[in-house]
Order: sequence, then structure tokens, then C-alpha cells
Amino acid sequence: MATIDADAHVLETPRTWEFMPPNLKRHTPFVVNQQSGETTLGSSGNVIREFWVVDNRLHNKQFNVGLDTSEAAREMTDIQARIDHMKELEIDIQVLFPTLFLRPLTMNAEIDYAICYSYNRWLAEINKAAPEALRWVVCPPLLAMDKVREELVFGKENGACGIFIRAMETDRMLSDPYFFPFYEMAEELDLAIVLHSGVASFTVHEAYRSDPGFNRFKLSGVGAFHDLIWNDLPGKFPKVRWGFVELSAQWVPYALNDLDLRLSRMGRGVGENPLGDNNIFVACQVTDDLDYILDTVGDDNIVVGTDYGHNDTSTEIQALRKLRTDGKIPSNSADKILDNNSRRLYGL
Repeated sequence: MATIDADAHVLETPRTWEFMPPNLKRHTPFVVNQQSGETTLGSSGNVIREFWVVDNRLHNKQFNVGLDTSEAAREMTDIQARIDHMKELEIDIQVLFPTLFLRPLTMNAEIDYAICYSYNRWLAEINKAAPEALRWVVCPPLLAMDKVREELVFGKENGACGIFIRAMETDRMLSDPYFFPFYEMAEELDLAIVLHSGVASFTVHEAYRSDPGFNRFKLSGVGAFHDLIWNDLPGKFPKVRWGFVELSAQWVPYALNDLDLRLSRMGRGVGENPLGDNNIFVACQVTDDLDYILDTVGDDNIVVGTDYGHNDTSTEIQALRKLRTDGKIPSNSADKILDNNSRRLYGL
């Protein structure tokens, strides 16, 4: 029985962008340092001095940094250090998600393609160093739909086990027919589509500028879950496995109750097994009311992650160990959440 971390992170470095397509190197993200002026504190109380520049916009580089991990491990400059820390935490497999891409970065299709292309090749390089332990989700350039297949195929051939998306990609709801060719590709390649907390809409991101992250990063994902079922995307694309990570799972009964009330008026309802019937998996947190969640939706479609490398309300580097040992849920449920369910979601 393995232990699988369904949501861990890498933090991008200049190495991330060394794979930019030669004709698009002018779009390479770079770091600038704040030399003076008012300082900003990150989520760990650290002073933020470094900022990424992507498409002429500044993005905090050091805001969400988990200081319970080493810089070498979270930035993958020492992959063995990452593997050693995983062993210490009793984690056999991590599924790696990006950090910078959790926010909107560009509305320029060429730039979107270039940065996804380079990021994906960086992750492929990481995977080659530890192909069994370090799996990853490919970043699709959804502004450049004609380039998406190329990236998904590359990911599939180089250790990717899923596809990363955010809520409101390209300023569109996920039920927009614009994405239907993308979903067909995911079906064909047998890659899970995994929505991570975050939003790719500048409009939404800027509207909640003063928000600590709950509206921008969490509720947008809950809305995407509702949209997914309301518009029956699982019925339209029955082979797609859908994941929702770093949102907690506390909201799932609420969202399903609302959907059932609305859909029942149309003669549908959500059914007896709404997650299983729709090929949907949701990542829980150890701070969730797990008894309530498992009583409502069962234990067959719940996974768990550490949020490794970050420090926010979803982060618990000991989450997998706690879930197995604290006795809050039956051991057979813990086994499913820590191993079997993630294997089914990611096709491991």
C-alpha cells in the first residue's frame, strides 16, 4: 500500500524558462528585485523582495513559500533532497503542480504557449530524475488551442499523469464549448483534468485584489464544480476523470445539495453517487469534517495532498501521515484516500 500526495508543488526558478522555444525567447519571464520602498510580507512572514515579470506584469515570487521545506527541495535544484524529504514524510509518490500558474499570467496566446512549453519541459526533466516518485500535471496553453495537443502528447510521453487547469480559463466558464476539443483530447490520451485552486481571469483576480484568497482561489473552484455538473460535462465526456484539489472538501455536500435542488426541478437530480457517477475526485484536508464528508459522498472519490512547498490554509506537510495514524476515519477509508483513489484519478 503506497502513500500518494495528490497535490504537491514546485516553485519556478530561472531554470524553468531555459526551454523557451527559440523564436519566442523574447517572452522569457525574469526576476526583478525590490531595492527600496515599502516591503510586503509573504504568507510565512518572510519579506518579499523578488518578483516575476511575465508579459510586463509583476507577480510575487516569494509570497506563498513553505519554510518547512528546503529551498533546494521546493525549487527542485536538488531533486535528491526532495526525494529524501518525501521518504522522511513517508510519501511514495507526489503529483507536482505549478506555483506561478495559479494566477492569470497573460492573455497573449503566443506567450501562453511559450511559457507552458518551457514549464512542461522543465517538469519532464524533473520526472526523468525520479520517474516513479515524481509525477506531474501538464500545463496546457489554452489561449492557443491549436498548440494544446502538442503539449498534452509531450506530457503523456514524459511522465505527466494529469492536466492542470484553473477556474475561468481564458475568461470563460469551463462549460464553454470552446473547451470541448480540449476535453476530447484528454479523453483520447487518458489524462485526468485536475482543477487546482486559482483563477485564470484577470477580471476576477483584480476584482478580489484585497481578498486573502478565499474568493479568488477557493470559491471560483467551487463554482466550476457546480458548472461542471449543471451543464453535464461528465455526460458529454464520459471518459474524462475530473479532479478538484486544494479547495478542501467541506463544500462538496453544500454544492451537491444546491445542484440537487435545482436539477430535481428539471427531472434530473444528482443521483445516489454524484462523485462516482461523474468521475469526479475531490481532495480533502485533515482539518475538514471528514466524518460528515464521507457520510455524504462516501470514500471512493476523495484524495488528499500536502500542498508541499507552500504555506496557506491548505498546507499540511504531515497531512498524509496524520490521515493514516490519527484514527479519525476507518483504516480502510484512509487506505483508499491515500492510495487507491489517487491511482484511479491519475491513472497510476
